Amino acid sequence: MPEDFVLLLILGLVAGLLSGMFGIGGGIVIVPALITFLAFSPVHAISTSLVALLLPVGIFAVMAYHRAGHFNWRASGLLALGIASTVWIGARLALSLPSDTLKQIYGVFLIVMGWRFLQPRKLWQEYRVSSFTTPASLPATPSDSAPATPFTQWYIILILGLVAGVASGLFGVGGGIIIVPILVGLLQYEQKRATAISLGALLLPVGLPAVITYYEAGELDIPTAIPVALGLVIGALGGAKIALGLPSARIRQLYGIFILLIGIRFVLGY
Repeated sequence: MPEDFVLLLILGLVAGLLSGMFGIGGGIVIVPALITFLAFSPVHAISTSLVALLLPVGIFAVMAYHRAGHFNWRASGLLALGIASTVWIGARLALSLPSDTLKQIYGVFLIVMGWRFLQPRKLWQEYRVSSFTTPASLPATPSDSAPATPFTQWYIILILGLVAGVASGLFGVGGGIIIVPILVGLLQYEQKRATAISLGALLLPVGLPAVITYYEAGELDIPTAIPVALGLVIGALGGAKIALGLPSARIRQLYGIFILLIGIRFVLGY
């Protein structure tokens, strides 16, 4: 059992909570935390994250979304196929890069994703509306209780999975951090449906080709990944319950601030 079992379990719980809320695998929390708090090398942290994500850690969260009518097996299957096909490419890229370079690239990735989660333009618009508009004159907010499923060609979903697979192997993330923003921002999927589809794609061991690649390079730490995976399972269900019951915009923005700051720290080399 790892010496930091409790810390790793808590890390998994936090990552799982965000996973269930936003449809991400959790690696975008796990990897920076392992590097920052446990002094893991980037490659070691990435491989540990991918091992933890091999298990169907989001199964209970997916069941909750399915019961609420927000799930689409076909889209999840296409995404899973795409991720599994290219995840090893990202792992090869990570192993070929110097540790400091990989850390800085990961920092840029976090900054971009943090900016997307923070949505500063939307924050500014909300501030202007709240400052200069009376509540009675506010436009009605569309309900997100009824899932929207826009028509999307199957190959577009597959291509999205291929891109997410490279990012997964390179950065140790499940791929949801790429999938959800594109489903919502570009393909006009409703947020909860996009989250459910992303989590469904990550139920399968799509990161296995990358894990094998890291194993062959001697960069695998399974005992460390076990408590993280356990925390992910529990936390993901809690995150799904929160997302289904509450608007998650503010938590999403706080999460964006968190990974934005971590990304800046990595880029600056601190």
